[in-house]
Amino acid sequence: MQSQDIRPSEPQDENIVENVELNIYEALLPVVILVGMLAYNVFVFGDDALSGSNQFILLMGGAVAAIVGAFNKVSYAQLLTEVAENVKSTTGALLILLMVGALSGTWLISGIIPSMIYYGLQILNPTIFLVATVIICSIISIATGSSWTTSATVGIALIGIGSALGISLGMTAGAVLSGAYFGDKLSPMSDTTNLAPAMAGGDLFGHIKYMTITTIPTYTVTLIFFIILGLTINTTGTVDTQSLLDSMDATFNINGWLFIVPVLVILLILKKTPPLLALLIGTLLGGVFALIFQPGIVASLGGSESLTFESGYKGVMNAITVNTSIATDNPSLNDLFSSKGMSGMLGTIWLIVCAMTFGGIMDGIGALSRITKSLLSLAKTTFGLFAGTVASCFALNVTASDQYLAIVVPGKMFAKAYKDRGLAPENLSRTLEDSGTVTSVLIPWNTCGAYHSGVLGVGVDQYFFFAIFNWLSPITTLVVAAFQIKIKQLAHGVLKD
Repeated sequence: MQSQDIRPSEPQDENIVENVELNIYEALLPVVILVGMLAYNVFVFGDDALSGSNQFILLMGGAVAAIVGAFNKVSYAQLLTEVAENVKSTTGALLILLMVGALSGTWLISGIIPSMIYYGLQILNPTIFLVATVIICSIISIATGSSWTTSATVGIALIGIGSALGISLGMTAGAVLSGAYFGDKLSPMSDTTNLAPAMAGGDLFGHIKYMTITTIPTYTVTLIFFIILGLTINTTGTVDTQSLLDSMDATFNINGWLFIVPVLVILLILKKTPPLLALLIGTLLGGVFALIFQPGIVASLGGSESLTFESGYKGVMNAITVNTSIATDNPSLNDLFSSKGMSGMLGTIWLIVCAMTFGGIMDGIGALSRITKSLLSLAKTTFGLFAGTVASCFALNVTASDQYLAIVVPGKMFAKAYKDRGLAPENLSRTLEDSGTVTSVLIPWNTCGAYHSGVLGVGVDQYFFFAIFNWLSPITTLVVAAFQIKIKQLAHGVLKD
């Protein structure tokens, strides 16, 4: 089934490089050094680490891996080839990041995002907002099969509403991602949901059904957490909702017709329109609606007091490409109504390219294969096999910086071990999703972590704890394995441990 996720095509035929010359200590050396350098860099720069220094540290980690490869008979040409393939695999994601930046700009100046926030403030109060955010994002993600699409559309609007309600950005982002990845895991249109059973040797709908054993309990705990959190947070005295509504009314032409654009974009995605095309249409329609509904704002951004063809063109293009801010008479809204356009995505793109460079070199020297094989050798029991798979997926998300590799590499390496132990392939495919798919967003330099952090404008360190569904999923799968809860056996399999 063709996925509608806005990430790059899944690498089902990804070539995993093996190197008999490399031992486990050499394979882990670049990882240990990278983690150490990143930790110190974040300590020094704090939140500014993603502005450029982390990117350079990733390249330094790649340089260490290249040196290790040189001592193990890996040619420079081979490393460049692997890096090129890795970076090439992210082409679609990089283009979409640029388009998301453009879309956020035109949706701001057209009044689409302000209208979403305006009506959302009247419907969603702080008590139910967080749990409602999880549910809304779950529905959208199941329908689209894409956590990335969910984050780039309703996620952005919900971040704005949460900010206006005085709710922590980290809380809102955690709720968005918890719901988005719940849907991403269970939707038959999701690429990872198709990829995991393909790697394990199972079938799609058997995989989805078996995933509910761990996913439903995790999701239930997530909902309970956000219900309790919503009842305990206190925004009294920090947010004057009516004042915010009045300020938005005075600045924008708030109109229900503006919702035509986001509804159309979601429909296009559901109709399997290529995501780049759907986002481009959404961007262009946002520009047209800006000219119709917010002519004064567009003219002002174009450097004119009245709307002309030139000022209209300049205003829309500025919103698409560079920083755009719309001032209101309420200071608390000024940061909310700002967009960085395509330029705001360049830092995230820079991070992804550097991360994929490190991952490509690690794969090129055979380190990814060596690390996974070593984890596999430690799996002496059924629980050990599950634990080794979880550790391998998480390690690949950290080292290869890509959730596809975190599914493909362990999937290929562990498939025979599960079969030899008499375990049905659904056990492996479910564990790949529970640990490979969902934890990718928790790694700042992983493509998923970089993307969602960039799109939502919230650092991974801010939303990490509140992304309950994401970090609880691998724990749940280990608990299920430890207590041997519904561990599916092959028809001709062996007895459970």
